[in-house]
Amino acid sequence: MTEPDVTVAEDGSALLVHPDYEGQVKPDWFDPAFWGARCAPVSSGGRGNAWFLTPPDEPAMVLRWYRRGGLVARLSRFSYVFAGLSQARAFTEFRLLSTLFEHGLPVPRPVAARIQRHHGVLYRGAIITCMIDDAVPLADRFERLARSDWQTLGSVIRQFHDAGVFHADLNCFNILLQGDRFYLIDFDKGRILPPAGSDRWKQATLRRLVRSLEKVAGETAVARVWEWVLQGYQRSQSK
Repeated sequence: MTEPDVTVAEDGSALLVHPDYEGQVKPDWFDPAFWGARCAPVSSGGRGNAWFLTPPDEPAMVLRWYRRGGLVARLSRFSYVFAGLSQARAFTEFRLLSTLFEHGLPVPRPVAARIQRHHGVLYRGAIITCMIDDAVPLADRFERLARSDWQTLGSVIRQFHDAGVFHADLNCFNILLQGDRFYLIDFDKGRILPPAGSDRWKQATLRRLVRSLEKVAGETAVARVWEWVLQGYQRSQSK
């Protein structure tokens, strides 16, 4: 895929648009109110910053605003310091998703990203991706998964790690299950690292996933299934 150019809209916002949606995406697309009844908030695992969109002539999509967490969110929930277009979080995630999607990794297809500067040094950002039809978060299916499903999850995570893909927040709400297929979503602050380098970041990613599963299902239940995840993860390594 040819790298799309950044375009500046009439309202001064900057857009990155996938070539397949060139000429269609407008700044209004990033405003939930614009969609009216065709917009519904994401509830499972959401923080009030994501919406399902159903355009009349396009596949369903997901709109996500970038939102701060932790103590800094008390000062500003949606604003970030502007350090150049190349550093804007919406644009870096869009470019990363484009790369992963083009390489066949199970991620949502990126549609567009937008940043809007304000007060000179600040900006807000948002991204739109295609929705993965009939997919549910891993957290919602924990009790229904078989051993083979958990092994498949381990092999999928290994696929990303072998490609050097670092997911900054791999939790059980950022893993979706569509039938027997797993997808990873929400690559904010993600990046590609040398796959042959240190394994410390890979182990840290796995530990983060374990902690999120324990919050949903408890340590005992997770200890049982995690053995199966590691079987799939290690099996992929030996192939």
